[in-house]
Amino acid sequence: MFLSRGEKIFTRVNSFFLSLMAIICLLPIWNVLCVSFSSSGPAAAGRVKLWPVGLTLSAYNYVLERPEYMTAFGVTIQRTLLGVAISLVICILTAYPLSKESEQFPQRTPIVWFFFFTMLFSGGLIPTFATITALGLIDSIWVLVIPNALNVWNVVMLLNFMRRLPKEVTESAYVDGAGEWMILIRIILPMSLPIIATLTLFIAVGHWNSWFDALIYMNKPKNYPLQTYLQSLVVRIDTERMKSMSETELQAYANISNRTFNAAQIFIATIPILCAYPFLQKYFVQGIVVGSVKE
Repeated sequence: MFLSRGEKIFTRVNSFFLSLMAIICLLPIWNVLCVSFSSSGPAAAGRVKLWPVGLTLSAYNYVLERPEYMTAFGVTIQRTLLGVAISLVICILTAYPLSKESEQFPQRTPIVWFFFFTMLFSGGLIPTFATITALGLIDSIWVLVIPNALNVWNVVMLLNFMRRLPKEVTESAYVDGAGEWMILIRIILPMSLPIIATLTLFIAVGHWNSWFDALIYMNKPKNYPLQTYLQSLVVRIDTERMKSMSETELQAYANISNRTFNAAQIFIATIPILCAYPFLQKYFVQGIVVGSVKE
């Protein structure tokens, strides 16, 4: 395709700008990685920039040997898997009927306005806490999943995507005798994979990074997910454990400081999301653009 001189200049400037923004976004992650691989002295002195100083794996060894960290990691994985599954099911079952025309679903408009109202106003923290306490969800994994299972913005994106699907497909399915469940499972969901993948990424990242709700609703630190554990962490070396260490182990742990220890934990916590994103990225642009545009 022939491009004019102005279009070529715009493409090059745009590519340079986007590459620069990508580098700016990646530099903090790279710096955290370098700090996690550095020894305690240079890290504490702020000498670590874009390359590790005093390369060591001591921080990672210590992190992976801590049972509290691995327990919190397991809670976060459990929370993310349950949260994604439950939220997707509820969003799909909510968005599909709301994507119908008013002639097919007369109650559609008042229900949409009801959901829209909840986007503007909430009950507040204290009534929410009282409700969750009355339901007996305190110190339960379900308190991290159920209260925020239905995100109205996700429902809006999903129903707008479904409304843009060809109506001829569903009409022909009705003619062939298919019911609503058959149409939803066999036709609508396969055609909605881009927006479903996008919502999966949104929900998974939201659960993975959430920490405040567990800080409120969990009384026992052993029930903390990973981000809450990291937020409340005070680094301290177990003196009883140090007494049983060999001289080689003590020399290795001498290379650990607050910065290297926390950097190692933070980087390990980001690995699952960094690994999941490339598999969902190809659906991301199509899902976010089509799902957020209202006809």
